[in-house]
Amino acid sequence: MAQKPSIPKGTRDFGPETMVKRNYIFDTIKSVFKLYGYQPIETPAMENLSSLMGKYGEEGDKLLFKVLNSGDFMSKADDTVLSEKNSIKVTNQISEKGLRYDLTVPFARFVVQHQNELQFPFKRYQIQNVWRADRPQKGRYREFYQCDVDVIGSDSLLNEVEIIQIVNDVYKKLKVNVVVKMNNRKILAGIAEVIGQPDKIIDITVAIDKLDKIGLDKVNEELVEKGLPQEAVDKLQPIMNLSGTNTEKLQQIKEVLKESEVGLKGVQEMETVFYWLAPLNVETEVELDLTLARGLNYYTGAIFEVKALDAQMGSITGGGRYDDLTGIFGLPNVSGVGISFGADRIYDVMEQLNLFPKDTATTTKIMFVNFGEKEQTWCLPVINKLRQQGIAAEIYPQAGAKMKKQMNYANARNIPFVALVGDNEIESSTITLKDMDKGEQKAISVEELIQILNK
Repeated sequence: MAQKPSIPKGTRDFGPETMVKRNYIFDTIKSVFKLYGYQPIETPAMENLSSLMGKYGEEGDKLLFKVLNSGDFMSKADDTVLSEKNSIKVTNQISEKGLRYDLTVPFARFVVQHQNELQFPFKRYQIQNVWRADRPQKGRYREFYQCDVDVIGSDSLLNEVEIIQIVNDVYKKLKVNVVVKMNNRKILAGIAEVIGQPDKIIDITVAIDKLDKIGLDKVNEELVEKGLPQEAVDKLQPIMNLSGTNTEKLQQIKEVLKESEVGLKGVQEMETVFYWLAPLNVETEVELDLTLARGLNYYTGAIFEVKALDAQMGSITGGGRYDDLTGIFGLPNVSGVGISFGADRIYDVMEQLNLFPKDTATTTKIMFVNFGEKEQTWCLPVINKLRQQGIAAEIYPQAGAKMKKQMNYANARNIPFVALVGDNEIESSTITLKDMDKGEQKAISVEELIQILNK
């Protein structure tokens, strides 16, 4: 008996109807990226593990998919290491490559490798799939697409403002109501400094980044488990419970951080971004959230997270400023900022809220019924003419198939128009056009058909 086919958990097949909707998301996002002058690139699915490891923190490293070396990879493994049954050590000897975890680290590698070919500041967008060995659950997949936009080679805060504008424009076009939550890693570093735990900045940010998911009590427990004294955890409580407008929050945190140079620098950066945003009439709400940390180690300045207001879903877009990501590849002090749109989560939100345009599922605009070989021969040049005009058209391939079968096919494909061409139409050089939505039909010329379908 043949084995029942299946795919790995956390991955999915996409049929035509789903792909048309996904392409609608990709095309919308891409149109906004291009509007702001960003250029496309692509990088390989696989990267050297040396390029990936250590860039995402300890938890991120565990989620990297490793690719076994070619050939007899076990023969090169040290017997002592094998006998220890230490999976990490063994993996280091039998695997040199891994699937990319995100698009940002490969982008940094790309910039360093091609630095002499690029014009800085370099503005790029990239829409490709990434892989994470995560536990599959709603809105979380092991293979998913990211739509990234970054500008590198500039430390101007205008880039942060532009990122927010891009988020606003994308979600306005997609008709998804969102809020942009924003913070600054310098503020978080200042907080760690004033509570007397500057060396615990990574542990603090990783823990408080889970506040929405696990709640305040669990975050406090994790902070204690990571070695923070209770006194330091107590000092964090007012910060994690700040309220008020963005300006009020900044004033409060400025007082808390008055002895921290790095913390005040972060506050100043946030004030500048909000000042430049004010006259731009950005409709999307931008909220200062001091509990936002984003666990990735490479962020050094502004950090962003975007959440849908009308759907139960985690972050659907996120990113931030990184001042030395290229330094890990030998090109220090090159600042960049970027943001990543999670296409799969955006799809789930739009599906949940029924936001896809009705005609999104339409790929073919008109189908010609095939009454027989004579009619087929007359229709083919007409169909060719429609395609030359940019109109998606097809003819049912089986000549003389039952009318009901052909109409059912058109209905199942959501084809809005059907063309009927028989002896009378051939004699008068007309086409009977049937509107599948209204159920109306009329005889028209080929020129009139083109005008109607182009509307």
